[in-house]
Amino acid sequence: MSRESMQARRRRVNAVALTLSLGAMAFGVFWLVWILYETVHLGIGGLNVATFTEMTPPPQAEEGGLANAIAGSAMMVALATFVGTPIGVLAGVYLAEYGQKSWLGSAVRFINDILLSAPSIVIGLFIYSLVVARMKSFSGIAGVMALALIVIPVVIRTTENMLSLIPNALREAAYALGTPKWRVILSVTLKSARAGVMTGVLLAVARISGETAPLLFTALSNQFWSADLSQPMSSLPVTIFKFAMSPYENWQKLAWAGVFIITMGVLALNIIARTLFKNKH
Repeated sequence: MSRESMQARRRRVNAVALTLSLGAMAFGVFWLVWILYETVHLGIGGLNVATFTEMTPPPQAEEGGLANAIAGSAMMVALATFVGTPIGVLAGVYLAEYGQKSWLGSAVRFINDILLSAPSIVIGLFIYSLVVARMKSFSGIAGVMALALIVIPVVIRTTENMLSLIPNALREAAYALGTPKWRVILSVTLKSARAGVMTGVLLAVARISGETAPLLFTALSNQFWSADLSQPMSSLPVTIFKFAMSPYENWQKLAWAGVFIITMGVLALNIIARTLFKNKH
């Protein structure tokens, strides 16, 4: 085969690969734009002041909002992040700095990979059998535990990956000055990787903000305002699920309003996370 024919064949293969790649990208973008359009088109119509100030209404009521669902989601997501982030960061630090070749590190990575790929409904059922069935009551605490179990593996993976990207020359320079390892980790490696670690935390928050299945088995729901974590607690994803499946028009409008709120929130968190990651590199 001559050189010219080989080059022509490579150009044809490149053109085919480029066409397929652009087609796949266009296919994905098409559905994303359609979903965002429907969310904005149907969601904005249900937004008003009452949506953020009043509690979820009974069926066919003229007035009502999502205040208790928004507050319940914000509380459980914040607490789950507060519980899961330190555990995830510490485990990620161990894997990157101490457990690169140890059997314990390999076991933790394997378990973490399983948790990352496990369906969220399985985590919800696990917390249900561990907490709800024994307490004989659904509760916000159980919801926080389920969401924290989703946060932890995401933060572990991101923290380990970000710390692994830090050049060893930085660590060696600190060791040469007589700095102990814990201080090197705290002041050099973690400080250098803080943007990447924060990216992982924000992505974990974005993921748990829309989780419905774990909360159905743990926090369940509550039509009234409640800040008591020992009792069933309302959440935006579960309220959306319940209202969207109902035959009542006012509930369906509020469901679309909730979809708009949660979609815009998750989109904003992802944009912030990607911006931090971009600035890091």
